[in-house]
Amino acid sequence: MNPAFDIYIQSLAGRDVTVIGAGVSNSPLIRMLCSAGARVTVRDRNPTLPREEWDTLGVGLHLGENYLDHVGGDVVFRTPGMRPDHPALDSARAGGSRVTSEMEEFFALCPCPIFGVTGSDGKTTTTSLIADMLADGGRTVHLGGNIGTPLLTRAGEMSPLDACAVELSSFQLMDMTRSPHVAVITNLSPNHLDWHRDMDEYTAAKRRLLDFQSAHDFAVLNGDNPATAALRGRGQTKYFGGHTVHDGVIDGLLPISDIRLPGWYNVENVMAAMTAVRGTVSDEAILETVRNFVGVEHRNQWVAAVGGVHYYNNSIGSSPARTVATLHAHVGRVLLIAGGRDKKVPFDEMARLLPDHVKVLLLIGEAASQIEVAARRVPNCPPIVRCEGLAEAVTQAHKLAAPGDTVLLSPACTAFDQYRNFEERGRHFVDLVGALHP
Repeated sequence: MNPAFDIYIQSLAGRDVTVIGAGVSNSPLIRMLCSAGARVTVRDRNPTLPREEWDTLGVGLHLGENYLDHVGGDVVFRTPGMRPDHPALDSARAGGSRVTSEMEEFFALCPCPIFGVTGSDGKTTTTSLIADMLADGGRTVHLGGNIGTPLLTRAGEMSPLDACAVELSSFQLMDMTRSPHVAVITNLSPNHLDWHRDMDEYTAAKRRLLDFQSAHDFAVLNGDNPATAALRGRGQTKYFGGHTVHDGVIDGLLPISDIRLPGWYNVENVMAAMTAVRGTVSDEAILETVRNFVGVEHRNQWVAAVGGVHYYNNSIGSSPARTVATLHAHVGRVLLIAGGRDKKVPFDEMARLLPDHVKVLLLIGEAASQIEVAARRVPNCPPIVRCEGLAEAVTQAHKLAAPGDTVLLSPACTAFDQYRNFEERGRHFVDLVGALHP
């Protein structure tokens, strides 16, 4: 179905290939490389990595503290969380290795149009909306990227008539040399400054989504966000935003009242998605998707009502900007659970919203003190409750909430101080809420 992919697979036979990171997203890649006849070496920081499958496949393993010593091979696959300028990768390049990534290889081999989405907030919801709109319009759609599903191993199944909806992080984009046919940047605000050297580097990584487009490609940018409004694609560029809304209708097509997701930020996500696909699928397909779309797990996800109190899981809210946007989406009294590991992004903007939006602030994790300092600088700061962890925070919120209140997990921090990822944190919150009694 995809001759280019078949040729690529044949080219791997007998080659020395190194894969850095043996996590869930790289496991299908490792299996594909082995089945192609490559001599595969996997390097991973985890010294207790389960190795039975890899031993059976004949994979060489370098595990533990010194896993990046003497990285080499014909091809080296960089894991997204590893900076492309890491000394181990520079050394591999100097020794003749071709350093690449699963996403870079996929872009080179994908036979169908790619709708690529990045941004500081709203990536997953926008990518999911695009995928659903394309599917409702009759296309065979492949959804993946940073959203969690590897795409390279599926490229052989794809045809030119299909479409791919791909979420891309700044980590993935930093060394990309290809751009999608349709590039969507939802917005830009300070994020991941614990990984990027500064905001300029972060913005440059996001901008690479546009940098390699042709004159025939299409860019979709947020006209209401100063950082994205200043950008342009290399082909046609269209800006979504409030200027497209007249009498409560977006772009002459979609009444805002038809959107089932709460908050203006979700209106922007819908605008971005419909702008990206309009003309590719029918207006009827767009309307059908929006009217049926109820959101993505961990993204302002309604969990339950307990004793007249509504509980929402926004564990994806790992930056202050995400939490600010989510607070704006809730009307009434909010008991906010926040904290975790910070991204070196100030909490001041979030703190300024607390007096008008938050009834009680419940703090957990490593960044609890930093958030409290920012909050107490604000006049009329709401009561602050320090908790040992999420379980105590949910218990305290249950005691303090009254009927009509909202308990919102939107941490403004990553989960890595206590959990493997934001999904694990969100699922724990859902389980804790499920155990509450009115």
